[in-house]
Order: sequence, then C-alpha cells, then structure tokens
Amino acid sequence: MCTDSDADTGTDPLMARARHLWESLAGVPVSFASGGGPTVVTAPASALAPPGWVGTVLLGDAALVTAPTDDVAHAVRRALAGVPTPSLTDPGAVARVWRVAEVLGPATLAYLSADDFHPTAPGAAEAERLPAGHGDLHRLLASVSEEDAGECGLDGITSPGFVVRDGAAVVAAAGYGNWPGNTAHLCVLTAPRARGRGLAGQVASAATAHALAAGLLPQWRARPAASRRVAGALGFRELGAQLSVRGTQSPTIS
Repeated sequence: MCTDSDADTGTDPLMARARHLWESLAGVPVSFASGGGPTVVTAPASALAPPGWVGTVLLGDAALVTAPTDDVAHAVRRALAGVPTPSLTDPGAVARVWRVAEVLGPATLAYLSADDFHPTAPGAAEAERLPAGHGDLHRLLASVSEEDAGECGLDGITSPGFVVRDGAAVVAAAGYGNWPGNTAHLCVLTAPRARGRGLAGQVASAATAHALAAGLLPQWRARPAASRRVAGALGFRELGAQLSVRGTQSPTIS
C-alpha cells in the first residue's frame, strides 16, 4: 500500500487536515498517536466503517481503529499489537491475527493542495455542468455495474456534476460530496465503452477545480489502480488507506 509515510506529519498541513477529518468521523474524541501506531477505541457510531464493523484509517505512521463494542475493541487491540503499522490496512495481515468474516477495502486515501493541482487540459469541449441529481447522471449510473455504481458514489454528490457527452449521452461524470472539515469527497465515473480516452481526468479536473475554488480539501478514495493513476496525474498525494472488517461472532483472536 503506497502511503506518504515519509512526510513530516507534524508540519505537513495536508496530513494535518486529513487526520482532523477522520478524527471527527470517529464518533468519539480521539486523535492519531503522535508517536505512531494504532489507537483503538470503542465507537459504535463511527463513520470509519459500516455499523458493527471494525474500521481502520491509516494516515502516515499512525492509525485510528474504531470498534463497535468494548469486547471487540479489546480483542482488536491485542491482535493488532503484533501487526506492523504499514500493514494495518492489509487484509491478509489482519486476517492472520483476527478472525475476519468480511472485508471492505483497502482503499487508498489521497488529498490535494491548491499548489500541487495539475489541471487536465480540456478535450474537444469543456466539461458541461449539470445539477446534482440530474437525470443524465442517473442514466450514466444505471448503465454500469452495481459494483462500479457503488464504488464511484456519484449518486451522493452535493456539488454540480461535471460531465462529458458522446452525442446526447453522458459518458463521464464527476462531482463531490461535502464532508466534515470542509472536505470535498471526489466521485468519478466513466461508462465502460468510453474508458481509456482520458475522460475521467477531464471531468475530475473540473470537479477538483470547483472544490479548490470553494476553499475545500479534495479527497480521493480509490481501490482500482486506474482511479489512483487519474488522481496522481491531477496532483493528489496518497497519504494512507482505509480498511473495514467484520469479525466473526466471537472476538476471539485466531
């Protein structure tokens, strides 16, 4: 997992903003450990994972881990004590020390400062702007697999949608959802028949520029390598990763 572990997390403003975001999403007062490693807390209302799951967010050399109950938190705390920090979002490493029934992720977490932004040159035409919830966005979502639709999160954007058409049909779209801490969570989708033409970068660039103009912190969460390449080309820095796991009924360590 590629992370910006070499960054001075005490002085890197991008890392500081990213960590503040996830601390606010944990559901209980908690901070990333200044000395690195995992901090495990009981947080039934955590937004780091689905309800009842264990959620881990690794940023730099430290991680927040939220558990739904005290018993699970205790088991996870004991289990993760033997896991190297860079492996805390590695499903294989976690499964070796704790009985895991289901996994979501890992997904990389990348962030962008205005100074690092590399906008994509427009293609044949500027990206068109549509209101969130526009029917053409829904039609694009309906044209892809359930997995792709869920991965992109385009149905949850609060910003305008920035789109490219092929004829009358929207074949690529991007926007963002407003998250806590003045964060813009980027959502990008390209129709399968239009992939490989640079359209994802074009619409994502427009959405990112809109977020930066509003003073927001752009966040890019991705699993597919192609999505990560688009983010990197725009200047996003991978600072860490997120992993959610659901354990067996018993929190007993393997």
